Amino acid sequence: IILIIVLLFRGYSQELDATVIVNYEKLPINNKENLSQFQATIEDYLNKTKFTNQPGDYPKIKCTFNIFFNSASDEVTYSVQVVVNSLREIYGVKSYSPMLLVNDANWNFSYERNQPLYPDPNIFHPIASFLDFYALLIIGLEYDSWEKMSGTPFFQSAFEIAKIAQVSRFKKGWESGSSSYNRIDLVQDILSEKYRSLRESAYEYQYGIDLYQKKPKEGQAKIAEFVRSLETMKSKIDIRSVYVRMFFESKSGEIIDYVKNIPEKSELFKVLKSVDPARISKYDEALK
Repeated sequence: IILIIVLLFRGYSQELDATVIVNYEKLPINNKENLSQFQATIEDYLNKTKFTNQPGDYPKIKCTFNIFFNSASDEVTYSVQVVVNSLREIYGVKSYSPMLLVNDANWNFSYERNQPLYPDPNIFHPIASFLDFYALLIIGLEYDSWEKMSGTPFFQSAFEIAKIAQVSRFKKGWESGSSSYNRIDLVQDILSEKYRSLRESAYEYQYGIDLYQKKPKEGQAKIAEFVRSLETMKSKIDIRSVYVRMFFESKSGEIIDYVKNIPEKSELFKVLKSVDPARISKYDEALK
């Protein structure tokens, strides 16, 4: 009972421990000068903004924003690619589990030197709203991993940001179906009842990862149960959805590491190949 209370309570009031890495190599010198404070501004915003209204002081969620400036259409307007990832602390050990890995190639915004950023959920800002969206997504995934479906309020807030963004000047990357990856389809799928079974199973899987550290056989059983559940839900979900692809992009490496040590791994990898065909070669390699 104590363990359950700790696991549930520990998920609350998480904020971010963000590292921001910026690459300006493709930009002209004058644009680089304009962006001299950009990295520090983004990192400060992510680490100092309180994205939840929960009380308390708990370990912050480790995450990284790798930002690549691709081009500048004028002195202040940029086209950017961002790789966002987050990690969840595995219960009871000094180790981490990957929760989010997204390669977002369509971030566009205007930025002037020393421009301040302020959070405002009711007004779209091409930089602050983008960061708010991913902060809420990261926090929602963290909450879901400690208590089943408890990330929903944060996903709903992220969805509201995405809706406002679609009517803005900087709507690229926010529009539904605009590319193979877009922000509103991701969070809409997460919130959809159609994918509830995946969210709930992902919670059970994460519990299996925690359990494995102290009781390997019991943890393996939980992980194997999760993989088998994918076979059952395959006919009910769209394996091409943005959410499903994001899930396996984020978790497949970890899943491989644990499944390859389970006696019935051949059966389990067969299921994984059927629901995550993009990584068939990786699953086959792990079977060797």
